[in-house]
Amino acid sequence: MKLSIVPARTGVQWVKAGVRIFLRQPLALAGLFFTFTAVMSVLGLLPVVGSVLALALLPGATLGFMAATEQASKGKFPMPTVLISAFRAGKQQLRAVLVLGGLYAAGFLLVLALSATMDGGKFARLYLVGGAMSAEVLQDPDFQKAVLLAMLCYTPLSMLFWHAPALVYWHGVAPVKSLFFSGIACKRNFWAYAMYGLVWIGMFLGMGMAVAVVATIAGIPEAVGDLMRPAAMLMAAMFFTSIYPTFRDSFEPAEADMP
Repeated sequence: MKLSIVPARTGVQWVKAGVRIFLRQPLALAGLFFTFTAVMSVLGLLPVVGSVLALALLPGATLGFMAATEQASKGKFPMPTVLISAFRAGKQQLRAVLVLGGLYAAGFLLVLALSATMDGGKFARLYLVGGAMSAEVLQDPDFQKAVLLAMLCYTPLSMLFWHAPALVYWHGVAPVKSLFFSGIACKRNFWAYAMYGLVWIGMFLGMGMAVAVVATIAGIPEAVGDLMRPAAMLMAAMFFTSIYPTFRDSFEPAEADMP
């Protein structure tokens, strides 16, 4: 395995690749993404324990969707069982993915703990326990600071785990080493990932504006929220589909090392 250094324009290519792969198997990938989010949402209904469990399962679930994307990129129809690929690959990969899940949950909880220094734990409780997100809470300066701090702290955590599950699954890298290699890949290809993120932000904003315009032209502006949810879900499915191309292009596999 060798790290590949790519130009900034590759970030745009990753977005295009994700959309292109999604359109090859839209029903399958959309269905898998909805299943993925539904399971995480159900777990999140259990206060604290469910939220922590969902965090621990996220690396493995994300890997499952990457495996589905890899199959779709080859013209195959990914079956629902592909979502649990990480838990069926063998003892070594299973152990590694579980370790990553535990580390990810611990890291995210640390991020929430740091955010609590700003607002006394309001944002952390909202995430772990749930509750109504009122306008008063959203407008609270301390709450806004907590959200901003959480976002800033989550960025390096995301970089460490962006490729880690795929590295332990397809390359057999040890969990801690996979975090190191993932972080290095994101750092060395910073501008490509920055472009990738900016394009996706632009696409989500453009989607929101398009939905609002269509609803207004149709004379049903009150339906913007109802139309926005399925559109946002489809966009999110495309985003998750684009994660696999970022991994594929960031690491040069050894012979027979990658599918």
